[in-house]
Formats: sequence, C-alpha cells, structure tokens
Amino acid sequence: MALTPTGKPTREWPLLVLAVALVGFVCVPLWQWSSGGDLSNTQWGNWTPERLSRLLLGPEQIACYFCFTWAGFILLSRYTEVLRQRRAFRLGVLPTEEGVRILPEDARPLQRKLEQLTRGRPYILGNMIRLALGKYAASRSGAEVNDTVRTQAEVDQGRLVTSMATVHYLAWAIPALGFLGTVRGLAGSLSMAGQTDAETAKFIEDATRHLNVAFDCTLIALLLSLFLMFLIHTVQRDEEALVIDCQQYCLEHLVNRLYEPKPEEDVAGSEEDAPAPAARSVLRMPRS
Repeated sequence: MALTPTGKPTREWPLLVLAVALVGFVCVPLWQWSSGGDLSNTQWGNWTPERLSRLLLGPEQIACYFCFTWAGFILLSRYTEVLRQRRAFRLGVLPTEEGVRILPEDARPLQRKLEQLTRGRPYILGNMIRLALGKYAASRSGAEVNDTVRTQAEVDQGRLVTSMATVHYLAWAIPALGFLGTVRGLAGSLSMAGQTDAETAKFIEDATRHLNVAFDCTLIALLLSLFLMFLIHTVQRDEEALVIDCQQYCLEHLVNRLYEPKPEEDVAGSEEDAPAPAARSVLRMPRS
C-alpha cells in the first residue's frame, strides 16, 4: 500500500552533482591562480599566493568545501519546502467563523474539498486534516480525532528528523576531514631527519610547512562546521515550528469545532429541559 506523501522529496543526488560542479568551478581556477609563475613574488604582508593556497586549497579543505556545499544545498531545499508548506494555512479548508460547528455529515464533503485544493501539492497540514476528518466520519468522536492529530504530528516530526541523516553525517564529516589533514601534517613533520646543518635547516623548514598544513586544515574545518551547525539548527527549528503550527491549527479549527451528537438515552432524559441552540453546520451556514 502506497503511503500518502506529505511533502516534496529532497533530491539529494542531483544536489550532490551540483555541489561537485560548483566546488570544482571555484577551486580549480583558484588553484591555477595561486600556482602561477607570475604570482610567485606577489605578497600581501606575510601572505603569499602559496601560503594562501596551503591555507584554503589543500585536499582536505576542498573536501570540506564539498561537504559544506552539498549540505547547504540540502538545507536550502528543505527551507524552501518549509515556506511552501506554510501556504497550506491559506487554503481555507476549515471554517474560521465564530459559532460554526463541523457535523459528522460534513466530514466527507470537507475531505473532497481538501483533495481538490491540494491535488498534486502534498502538505503536512492537508494530510493531517484529511486523516482527522476520515476518523471523525468513521467514529464521530472528538477524542479519537484529537488522538489522530497528535499521532500524525509525531509521525511527521519523526519523518523530518530521519530525513536529516545525510546533513548530520556531512556536519560530522567536515571536522573529521580537518583532523585527518592535521594528522597528515603532523606525520609529515615528524617523518623527517637531518644530519648536517643544511639538512637540519631544511628539516625545520619542511616541518614548519607541514605544521602549517596541519593547523590550516583544522581551522578551515572548524569554521565551516560552526556555520553549518547554525544552519542545521535554524532549519530544524523552522521544521519543528511548522509541525507544531499544523497541530495547533487542527486543534483550533477542527477538534474544537466538532459536534458530537448525544446518545439516545441522554436525549430522552433531557426532553423536559430547555432546548439548546442548534449547531450551525459548516456546509449550511446562513449567508449574510
């Protein structure tokens, strides 16, 4: 049995190809520029093109750029999906007027109206309302509708958390790549030996260069990781707020407006009481 979609899928593999193309398009010309012979004597203070190349364009740094770019594209896609999902609040499926109640016979017509408004456009809110109306039409119980809304909100929240697995892996991979470059630089600085004074001077120079590589990789990786974690928490906050707002919308405009008919024995025992005002159906509202 096919599951009803609640959102557009994040196309991670096309975004992977786009990230590779973008990183290569930017890093390859910079690599050629920094290694050009006409720039060998160029210097900005203590920074030379060769020093900038070791800082920004090492193999570990480029791998970090790729992971950051891929994760950024995924997060951007998810953020635009959150903005699209919020358009469902303006569909006007449920009544918002005071005193309007939803009767059991209104549930199926409201479902058909919802399907017409959301055809080809999956929404978390639309699916939540659809399930709640189906439950109300079958059980005529507001408590069971409330449980359905709460359960579906938990399912949608769990689906959003699970679908962030790739981004969380990339956020972990960036500092790991930085530490890998650090280990490579430290290993290179400790694997040299010198005998004469000239060899000792060459050893110190090469060790210093490898130590620069080690610390440069860590610096770039940690900076990218800090920024990426901020983006992850921002998108996760917006997604969690979306699910909470959908649940609150259903509680205010659906669960609290349900009309539950009294059992026959209660109706027979209250015949002598003053009649209560009749509930206004959402499908039979008086026109002004």
